[in-house]
Amino acid sequence: MTLRMAAEWAPHEAVWIGFPHLDAEWAGRIDAARRDVAAFANAVHDGGRGEEVRLVVNDERQAEVAAALVDPAVRILVQPLGDIWLRDTGPIVAGTGAARRARNFEFNWWGEKFVMPGDQEVGAALARAGGLPVDDQDWVLEGGGIDVDGTGLCVTTEECLLNTNRNPTLTREDIAVRLHQSLGIERLLWLGNGLIGDHTDGHVDNLARFVGEGRLAIPMATDDHDPNASVYADARARTAAFGGIEIVDLPSPGRIEIDGDLAAASYMNFYIGNSVVVVPTYGAANDRVAVDTIGALFPDRRTVGIDARGIIVGGGSFHCSSQQLPA
Repeated sequence: MTLRMAAEWAPHEAVWIGFPHLDAEWAGRIDAARRDVAAFANAVHDGGRGEEVRLVVNDERQAEVAAALVDPAVRILVQPLGDIWLRDTGPIVAGTGAARRARNFEFNWWGEKFVMPGDQEVGAALARAGGLPVDDQDWVLEGGGIDVDGTGLCVTTEECLLNTNRNPTLTREDIAVRLHQSLGIERLLWLGNGLIGDHTDGHVDNLARFVGEGRLAIPMATDDHDPNASVYADARARTAAFGGIEIVDLPSPGRIEIDGDLAAASYMNFYIGNSVVVVPTYGAANDRVAVDTIGALFPDRRTVGIDARGIIVGGGSFHCSSQQLPA
């Protein structure tokens, strides 16, 4: 039987969240990144009303640092890891209940860009520690490269999944077959490029996210200076041409820079927890509108905005740093 990957809004047993430990990856601002991640972990735990948070730290010293920042009920799990982006290096779970299995995809550091020890081992280690059977997959896939609505519908980008630095021998059709075999995906919406400046080669979780069955949220440029205006427009056109999907408009944060360089900042990197939806904010004019708009999409959950200007220095945000374990 083919097991299907559940939508993020389906109930979670727990969530793994990576904790920053490599100073060089944060340009001297690791303390701010740690505070952002701790605030995210505390929000998802939600005083025990949310889900179990497993904050993954590299060693005992990092465990001490993390313990000083998070709620005492947040579980700190010592497991060597490279970067914190567990959306890509952590286990992707197919199925729910007793049928759950961890799919351990190959990981090649986003096309051999940022090679760090621990990244290729952490996924299987976390899955086994969580009591999940692990199935090794013989091709490269990162969790941030796909998003699903739980019905077998998936969205991705050509820039990422068809990139020759991932699976150079696989065709579009090959990838569709493998996604079906591994995660139960039956319909695949191919968008084009991801955000400008995204080091992951266009991960879709920065561009378009499912917010319900057959409902896809896509940003809209809100001024003439938005560097991704054409990317958003193309994503809309492709989704409309695919058919059968309702497009939900969300604002874009606009142009966000770090030391003069364009950052791949996006409100789309929100995380849907059991009781809370956490939206990254950037000190931008559209922060409040984004949080309120996303909140209206999930009336059964509390929606909070958390400052992501520390974590974005490392190239990602809250969704990138997390991987949920379906109940």
